[in-house]
Amino acid sequence: MWNYHLIRTLNPTKEISNFLIPIILGFISLNRVEIAGKSFEFGLISRRSSSNAGTRFNVRGVDEEGNVANFVETEQILNYQDIKCSYVQVRGSIPLFWSQKPNLKYKPPILVNESSNQLEACKKHFSNLMLTYNQQVCINLVNQHGSEGRLEKFYSEMLKMLNEPMIRYEYFDFHKQCGSNQWDRLSILINRLANDQDSLGYFCINKNGSVFSTQRGVFRTNCIDCLDRTNVVQGLLAKRMLHIQLIKLNLLSETEAIDYHDNFNNLFRNVWADNGDILSIQYAGTGALKSDFTRTGKRTTYGMMRDGVNSLQRYFLNNFNDGFRQDSIDLVLGNYQVAPNECIELEKCPIANENKKYLILPIVSLGTFSMFIISLLIPAETFQEQFSYVLFWGLATLVTLGVMLYLGQEIVDSPKLVQKIKNKKD
Repeated sequence: MWNYHLIRTLNPTKEISNFLIPIILGFISLNRVEIAGKSFEFGLISRRSSSNAGTRFNVRGVDEEGNVANFVETEQILNYQDIKCSYVQVRGSIPLFWSQKPNLKYKPPILVNESSNQLEACKKHFSNLMLTYNQQVCINLVNQHGSEGRLEKFYSEMLKMLNEPMIRYEYFDFHKQCGSNQWDRLSILINRLANDQDSLGYFCINKNGSVFSTQRGVFRTNCIDCLDRTNVVQGLLAKRMLHIQLIKLNLLSETEAIDYHDNFNNLFRNVWADNGDILSIQYAGTGALKSDFTRTGKRTTYGMMRDGVNSLQRYFLNNFNDGFRQDSIDLVLGNYQVAPNECIELEKCPIANENKKYLILPIVSLGTFSMFIISLLIPAETFQEQFSYVLFWGLATLVTLGVMLYLGQEIVDSPKLVQKIKNKKD
């Protein structure tokens, strides 16, 4: 419930109770569809947690209460005649104390806080999950090498230390397995998870309240952002479960596949792709990457070009816009509560009091780069003269870029209320 802090002080009397509407943040799609003349309802609802909420680089990992960043519960719904079916999956950041603060680099370094009580926070997280969803199959899609690989090893070791029989860990290096456009290799992962999916089952009930089956656990999927790779895998698992449900309800025969019915298949793919785009916009600022595979079942040249544009937009937004967004989220959720006399004077308001002295560096860098390009394109009287111009402006560009990267954390738009929230808690 994302508006709890905004309405909690209101007295829920009969006169105003109809106006106190709980609000979720996420995605909803409800559709009336047909297969072979048989009509049914297909829906997808994603609900983002309001605990440990925030933007991509500013909120990572787990907090002291076991809440993880970008935690989303996604429920796929199927209604046919008197039967209602539900299938739930969850996603969420790796439940460790780790950070990845923006600093103008395309991929800021991942820092794991090894001094914190990692095991206790991880245990709290999974205790909460098992209390709500029962068994857990943890699908980890991060890279095997580099900083992601170190984080994966830390995560797997933590789960071994937990030694919880209701948790199973499944690691799949998405980028390595699906590199060189080998996206068909995702079937390896889905086949490995088939027995778990059949065992966990799904929820099914009729209008009289008779329960035919229950879901005994969930897949908990993550990559680094829990957006792009995660949505692809969740969509494939959801499609396999939907196929099982449609056969059970006699909407499909044992030999039929959802792919045989183009209209519904296209709807299913687009709903899951839209879900990925919306969740990605809410956390990272742009639509999801790799969504062309979810929409079409294959990678396309246009999709890869779109991913490139989205990546550049993410870079700009995450470095120069997300600090203000993070402060806004903390204010709406009540993580930071404004004191009665706070911010009466604008110059003393923490959000308005921005440090702009370093903004001259991007302007200088743009100017030196422009002169470098001009020196390349416009010939001088002699080659030596042009070479000197190119060398000078090239070095000036490199120096200003180097200074910008060195002062990266001072230049980016950082949240202003984070330290104040920490001080209040302390």
